[in-house]
Order: sequence, then structure tokens, then C-alpha cells
Amino acid sequence: MCEYVTYDDIFERTKLTAWKCARAFWKLTASGVASISRRKRGVLTDVADKIQWTAGYVVAWVEEEGFKRASRQRILDAVRQNEPDIILAHSLGSLITYDAFSHDDAQEGKIRDVLKRAKYVTLGSQIGNPFVVRNITNGRIQPLDVDFWHHLYNEEDDVFTAPIRLWEGANFRQTDTRFDDAGFADHTAERYLSHPATIANVWRPISAEATGARVIGAMPRTLARGAPAPRRKTQKALLIGINNYPNEPDRLEGCVNDVFTMSSVLQECGVPPEAIRTCLDERATAKGILDRLKWLLDDPKPGDELIFYYSGHGAKIPQYGEDFEPDHQVEVLVPWDFDWTPEKAISDDQIYGLYSQLPYECRLIMIFDCCHSGGIHRDGAHRPRGLTPPDDIRHRELKWDIKSQMWVSRDFNRINETFTRQKETAIEYFGHNGATKRLGRAAMLRGLSAREYDRLKKGRRRKQPIGPYLPLIIEACGEEQLSYEYRHGAVSYGAFTFSLANILRRENAAKRSISFERLVAKTRAQLAELEYDQTPQILGPTAVRRQKVPLLAR
Repeated sequence: MCEYVTYDDIFERTKLTAWKCARAFWKLTASGVASISRRKRGVLTDVADKIQWTAGYVVAWVEEEGFKRASRQRILDAVRQNEPDIILAHSLGSLITYDAFSHDDAQEGKIRDVLKRAKYVTLGSQIGNPFVVRNITNGRIQPLDVDFWHHLYNEEDDVFTAPIRLWEGANFRQTDTRFDDAGFADHTAERYLSHPATIANVWRPISAEATGARVIGAMPRTLARGAPAPRRKTQKALLIGINNYPNEPDRLEGCVNDVFTMSSVLQECGVPPEAIRTCLDERATAKGILDRLKWLLDDPKPGDELIFYYSGHGAKIPQYGEDFEPDHQVEVLVPWDFDWTPEKAISDDQIYGLYSQLPYECRLIMIFDCCHSGGIHRDGAHRPRGLTPPDDIRHRELKWDIKSQMWVSRDFNRINETFTRQKETAIEYFGHNGATKRLGRAAMLRGLSAREYDRLKKGRRRKQPIGPYLPLIIEACGEEQLSYEYRHGAVSYGAFTFSLANILRRENAAKRSISFERLVAKTRAQLAELEYDQTPQILGPTAVRRQKVPLLAR
């Protein structure tokens, strides 16, 4: 028996113009996680108009509390009345049901008891889309109090879908259900539900448990529960170094040496050599780096120690906003095949989906020996590791001042003025101009104001921390500084990496433990003593910054 829950009448109350739909389309594709422009087909199919209107409805629902409240209540009423064994939620229905099941209203006695027994299946879902994550999940997708949550994901689905990486709990599994139907958006519920992977991973296990199950659908493990087997702590490191950029004036000298230096230090401190991967020069393309990042962050567990180290150029790219005008900047790492486009850069938008849902007890350390300020290359020892934009890219940041008859900086929009009351914290996340997505911060997901964050933290069901995961980030210099190379005799290194490695070795040899904050402070002092105009930075949860470097605390 299957009961359908519809919500079309709720959305008939909103009026969507073509312009509103276009802006909604940008909001849902801006991060690149589900951007159609990055799909293999490269362009929108003939369902483009329908997709844009779908975007309008998704954004209208997310941003209109009245719509959310009404649709949430309809779903919870259906759960109470029908007592389903299986809940199918397709597309926008997945947003409505997730919102309902994660809301305090779902804790009402009968509803709570029904959900604890129910299998929940989401398909063609926008739950993992960064815009949605930011605005309805407090920056982090939470486990649900259901018997089991199956998520069906098709990477070819053009309707703003995204994978869900939910590390917490044993009652979640994502099944990849790839299909590519010519002429369609690859979004139909029928293709998801009849996919061979769905049959194997969802229907067969469910049918083995019971027959005659009652189903409701929101439409327009082995999978056994229980604690996983005991698992030893994992240590992994990914080290990237690029000297030989294709453009000869951009080439550096010390980055590959930096990688070998960091690898040797990590091994001296106990990291197994087989747990360290490197990616150098022409192999360090955007795809090569992202593929290896997936290896680094695959199947993380509480207590794991993961290290991402990068030595090479950094840059800052002005990007277009929802009004289709340049309105913010993005910090990027510069892979070997960098061409000043988002597709050939490593930005936070491209990697936060891999780390923003990490278990809070998993330690990810991101170390960047690069800068984002640009600058003209200099001969000799003090050569900076940052690229200046070419003139056509730089033009996005400028406007013509008629009065002075000069080019001046364009005013960019602050990303989230209510994010924090602390000026220094705002700079750490969004830069001095308040309009920069900085690496490793999951800035796209940090949409709550300080007041909203505090309110949710006190909520009845918010016993665990909220918000996206924050790595421990160690950077070679401040936001507006340069990171320089250092020549050790006839051999080049990054000045920051060379100093950091020396201090780690000295502390390890003396069998002294050192906190992350103290390590960065000592590196900062050494560079200042050597008259390098760069000030290493550290960002991360306070408790983690003050912990001892685990490799030295054995």
C-alpha cells in the first residue's frame, strides 16, 4: 500500500518571475558541486527552462519560513496518520521531509516512534547542495532518528543534486545510481528506484526484513544496523609540490624539496611511509589533486589524523555573484594546469564537500606554503609564491572613476556581515574586505548569524556541536602578505616550510611536546629573526590549536 503526499497547492501561493528563477539558479549552482557547467555535457539540455523554474521553487521554499512550516506540518501529519514503514522522498520532497524529520516537531511521541521504525529513502535530492546545507541544515547535515536512511545519488542528475557524506551513525548509506538519459535531466524517480544498485542495496535488504510494508512517498552493510567493527586510528598524508609551471616566469624552485622535507619529518615522527602520498609538478593538475584529496578524506573515523600539505603558487580570483556581476573573491591553490577559471583551480568551494562533514573528533591539518596576494617575481632568495592576475581577470576588480579619470577598486559585497561580532574572526573567514572565500573555512556553508548560531546551540535536540567541520589550518603568511622561497646554500626551499621542519625536528630530538599554537609562534619568530616579511597564521577550534602536536606527543 502506498500513499502519496503532495504539496503543489502550497507552492501555488508563490509567484516566480524569470529573473527570480535566474537568480535562484545561480544560488544553487554557484558552488560548483552540482554545477551543470562542469558536467561532461557542458551545457544545459532542452529542459533548461524547467530546471530554472525548479530552482526558483527550491530557493523560495528554503527562504520562506511560511512555506517550510506548512509543508513540514503536512509531512508530519501524514507520518502520524499512515504510520509508514518506508518513506520515499524525491527531489524537493527530500528537502521537505528532511526538514520535518530533523525539526523539534518530529519529537512528538507518536511521530518519533514511527520514524524510529521507518526506512527513509531520498533520491534526486538537493539536501547536499551547499545553498541548502547553508540555509536549512545549519551548515551541517545531521543524522536522523530513523531506522535507516538510504540516499540514492546520480552524478548525472542536473537538478542541483549533490552527494551526502554523513560520517556519524551507522544508520546511513549512500548508493551511487548513475544513469544518463539523453534529452532528460536524469532526475526521474522511476530510474532511481529501478536502478540495479537500488535493488541490490535497498529493496532486497528491506524485503528480507519484512513483507507487506506500508509506504508513503513525497513526490511533484550489508545494511545491518549496530556498531561497526573496532577500527584502529588511521594516519594519512597528502603532500603537493609544484615547481615547473608551464609558464616559465611562474616557475619556482623549492616546492618539490619542501614535499620531500615534509615527508621525511612525518616519517621521523612515526607516520608510516605507505600512508604518505605525493603529487608533484605536471601530475599535480586540478583533477590530480582533487582525486588524491578524495583518497585522503575517504572513510574518515573519529580519532583519525589526516594531513594535507601544499607548496606552490596561490592566487585570488574575482568571481561573479547572483546579479551576474563580480561581487566577491576566492582564494585558490594553483595546480599545474591552472588557467584562472574555477574548473582549473583548487578552491574551498571544490573541497569543502569532502571535509565539511568530517567527524568532529577526526583531525584534519591543512598546511599551505603559498600566498594569495600575488606580486611580481623577484630574483634571488626572496621569491614570492603568489600569482598576479592577468589584465582581463584584474579588470573584474576595477571600475572607472569618472571624477578622477582613474581606475579604482570595485566595491565587493560582504559575504555574511552577521556571521560574527568579532572583527578578527570575520577577517579570518572572509578576509579584510569581507568578500573573500578563504581556503579551508567552508565559508559557503557559514550562513548563520552569531545570534542564530547561539539560539540553535541551545535547542533541545542540539546536544552535539553544530555547523560545518573546521580543519586546523596553518598558513605560511597573512592574507595580504607574500610567502617567500629560501636558498639553503645552493638548494631552495620555502622559508616557512624549512623553518617549520627545523623546529619540529628540534622538538622531536629533545623529546619535548609542543602545541600547534606554540609551533606556529616559534616558526613566526624564526622568520622574523631572519627578516622575512611574512607572518605564519593558525586557525582552528581553540581546543585543537592548544593540543600537543600528536606526532610529537607519542
